[in-house]
Amino acid sequence: MNPIRRSLGISLLGVLVLFYPAITSTFAGDNEAKTSADGAWVSLFNGKDLTGWHKQSEPWIHGDGGHWDVAEDGVLFGEQGPPGSGNGGLLLTDESYSEFELELSLHPDWGPDSGVFIRTNERGEGWQIYVDHHDHGNVGHIRLETKAYSVPFRPFGFSRQDPDKPDSLEMAPDSRTKDWPEGVYEETCTPEEWLAVWKPDDWNRMKIRCTGKGKFPIFEVWINGLKVCRLNTATTPHPGFDKEKATAVVEETGAIGLQVHGGHKSWPEDARVYWKDLRVRRLPSS
Repeated sequence: MNPIRRSLGISLLGVLVLFYPAITSTFAGDNEAKTSADGAWVSLFNGKDLTGWHKQSEPWIHGDGGHWDVAEDGVLFGEQGPPGSGNGGLLLTDESYSEFELELSLHPDWGPDSGVFIRTNERGEGWQIYVDHHDHGNVGHIRLETKAYSVPFRPFGFSRQDPDKPDSLEMAPDSRTKDWPEGVYEETCTPEEWLAVWKPDDWNRMKIRCTGKGKFPIFEVWINGLKVCRLNTATTPHPGFDKEKATAVVEETGAIGLQVHGGHKSWPEDARVYWKDLRVRRLPSS
């Protein structure tokens, strides 16, 4: 064999051996990224700082974003910034999502008007899963919330009968449901079922599934294992929901957001909502 060719062959073999781990690592990384895109759970919060999140870039309905931080025990919290100022807003994921499942734990103080926002823009507008932990509140049903057009899909709510007793919640139908036809929600729990699983002074686990391409998603929400609702925004007969108006304001994809409501009436000065164990997985496109 030509000694030069033999030398080159040995050298090339050495290069391949040297870089084989890096090459396989690259392919493994590609496969891991693809797996994540196709359904692996990814953590949204590292328990240390706000990496992966940002406050809304455009001040809008509730303020410029409110105040967000991480407590010493590694829990994320939101409050008005500064407290009692009336300035709220949303904390948004850096990444955008369309079809996905989201799981998180939440522990709201009594009094805040909060929510988990889906397909949200930089003004903090989008679809909201209620976290209204106050009198005449609701946790787990849906609202479309934008400055130009908003619609509540809230079938019932709760109020505290004794301000000093967290477990003194009493359920009542929302007065705005009196003209609802059958089928506004494809599925919804009863007020009694909701009350049986909600822990008013402890951590609660929420799961949200958002599916459907285009501007009108299907939302499914669970709280502590109870399926709270399934809303098909493309077919709901809600009498106050105008799809033409909604088309002008909703997005096909957007950030996941956590809300601090603006104004003095919707957020007590010393109140916070706490969040932890947030994770998401993108659903495979069908």
